[in-house]
Amino acid sequence: MSAPPGPVRHDAPPPSSSPTTRTRRGGPGRFLAAGLLTVVAAVGVLPDLLFQMDRFSPFAQLIAFRPLLLGAVAVLAALAVLVTLLRPRAWPFAAGLVIVTLLGSALVLPRAIADPLPTSGRPLTVLTFNTYLGEADVDAVAQLIRSTRPDLISLTEAGSGYRDKIAPLVEPLGYQMRTSTREGRADVAGVTAIVSDALGDVEMGIGDTAFPYVEVTGGTLGGLRFVAFHSVAPTAGAVPQWRADLALLSQWCEGTNPAIVAGDLNSTLDHSTLRTATSECGDAAAQRGAGLASTWPTSAPRWLGPQIDHVLSTDGIVAETFSIHDIPGSDHRAVVTTLRVPEQVFAAP
Repeated sequence: MSAPPGPVRHDAPPPSSSPTTRTRRGGPGRFLAAGLLTVVAAVGVLPDLLFQMDRFSPFAQLIAFRPLLLGAVAVLAALAVLVTLLRPRAWPFAAGLVIVTLLGSALVLPRAIADPLPTSGRPLTVLTFNTYLGEADVDAVAQLIRSTRPDLISLTEAGSGYRDKIAPLVEPLGYQMRTSTREGRADVAGVTAIVSDALGDVEMGIGDTAFPYVEVTGGTLGGLRFVAFHSVAPTAGAVPQWRADLALLSQWCEGTNPAIVAGDLNSTLDHSTLRTATSECGDAAAQRGAGLASTWPTSAPRWLGPQIDHVLSTDGIVAETFSIHDIPGSDHRAVVTTLRVPEQVFAAP
């Protein structure tokens, strides 16, 4: 007699994670990774919006290249969006990078859009150029002056040595000049202002800072002041002095007299320190939609490097033209702009 059959046993399959469980487990890590990536991108592209971190090294140096960094983040954002189309759970990565890209674009792209051209005012042409330790080709500089006939010129890294070389070439064209440093001091510390004789009997004073500046007043300038200015570069050990130099610009941009400041400011409009000090000034390049054109270094294409040479002017003075020019012997490009200055500025004492 056979034994009665026992109860049938059914072995349950091993437990497996449900889609809900997998999503729950992957969620926190995914959002954390996306958040970290967004923070890294923001620190690189938007340090000025994060507690003004761009006032300190290394962000003071990095932010000068914000357009390039922004381009890299924009590419990553586009790739993340494409990945999200295939794997929707990747959306936090795309969202963070897109937000950084949009914020950075809002700060950068307006400088590539020209303002309306001025319709009134007297033209005043300004040239600024860093001669690079006084080694720039003086014949090429003189030729640029001869062809553009600027009214006011700011030459940085141009002390008495460079002045003595260029004076015989430009004084016969109808210019007078003043250098901010004494005889024998290295050209790198000097600033030379060159003024058209057509502006009359102007006064040229020297201001005391790391690189002494030249301030031009009087003559037919009326109430207008012209400042040939050079800031120190924000190298690791010189950032505090760089901030102090830029802070001086506020005395002209926020002063009671209309002013034009021209020179190598060793900063771009992405630097919060420069923007704060010049909040009451306009930038000639940005007004003409050329605010992303590189003025340094000349070894890089014009679309690649930062724009650190500027012509700034107080409210009511607007750029009509803007151009940059390569000069042999310098790592900077020269800037030439024609400004329209209200007639009442020249009439003021």
